[in-house]
Amino acid sequence: MTADNPLGGRLDDDDYPAYTMGRAAEMLGTTPGFLRAIGEARLITPLRSEGGHRRYSRYQLRIAARARELVDQGMPVEAACRIVILEDQLEEAQRINAEFRRAAAEQHDDSP
Repeated sequence: MTADNPLGGRLDDDDYPAYTMGRAAEMLGTTPGFLRAIGEARLITPLRSEGGHRRYSRYQLRIAARARELVDQGMPVEAACRIVILEDQLEEAQRINAEFRRAAAEQHDDSP
């Protein structure tokens, strides 16, 4: 996690193609203004192409789609972004916990 992007630098298994703002908005069925709003709420920080254009990975689009679902239900953008960040952090914590438990179980099974 970084101060600019609470979700950290994680990208999908396929970092590319990263979609332009217009294409990303089209894929989400929204406007570039929505992507700017969630960027201002620090949900996602767009990647930058060599020319400085904003680009979005598949992972970022999944995050934006979840925020859009909440906004469509009447939730303010800022609140929707906070919920998505917390959900992502919870999933990451659960994944780490599961890995720790598996490793502990394997270590326990290997002991005499």
